[in-house]
Amino acid sequence: MNIIFATANLHKVEEAQNIIGGGITLHTPADFGYTKEIPETGETLEENAMLKARIIWDALHQNCFADDTGLEVFALNGSPGVYSARYAGPQADSEANMKRLLTELSSHENRSAQFRCVMALIWEGKEFLFEGVIKGNILPERQGTHGFGYDPLFLPQGYTQSFACMSAHQKNAISHRALALHQLKQFLKTVGP
Repeated sequence: MNIIFATANLHKVEEAQNIIGGGITLHTPADFGYTKEIPETGETLEENAMLKARIIWDALHQNCFADDTGLEVFALNGSPGVYSARYAGPQADSEANMKRLLTELSSHENRSAQFRCVMALIWEGKEFLFEGVIKGNILPERQGTHGFGYDPLFLPQGYTQSFACMSAHQKNAISHRALALHQLKQFLKTVGP
């Protein structure tokens, strides 16, 4: 089975392919000649994920899915949330985003947070949503060098190392994206050949 993952982030595609495993082959929009930037103008993770999936469905008329992921910090009223990738500004990188998060949290004792991933699937023109959540805490300083985004600051509940200390295999066994992708995979098994 072939399906388009509506992203230009090849790291995400590789991670998702490892989680979904054999039998389902992920493609990017670029594989079909679509190279425009896909906007994220929604105000929620759900809106952004569905917006991206609809853009690719409308352009290519192929089964596709998109995700949006946010780090939700409870002491910051759920921020950075839908703005996680651009928390420190539109051109910010992960380093700037982490620095801002640590600054914002410096006066808070409560460091509990969750990563939430929403997957929007358009299959034969019908729309579906799947969600994965992993709870944890924000560390006072970076720990580890693997992963991307806020991984060096996120300590999953029940673990002693950040996402950035874990191998891809370890992280993919428990992550928010993995949880959402497993639901997507189970759904595809019910509709696919």
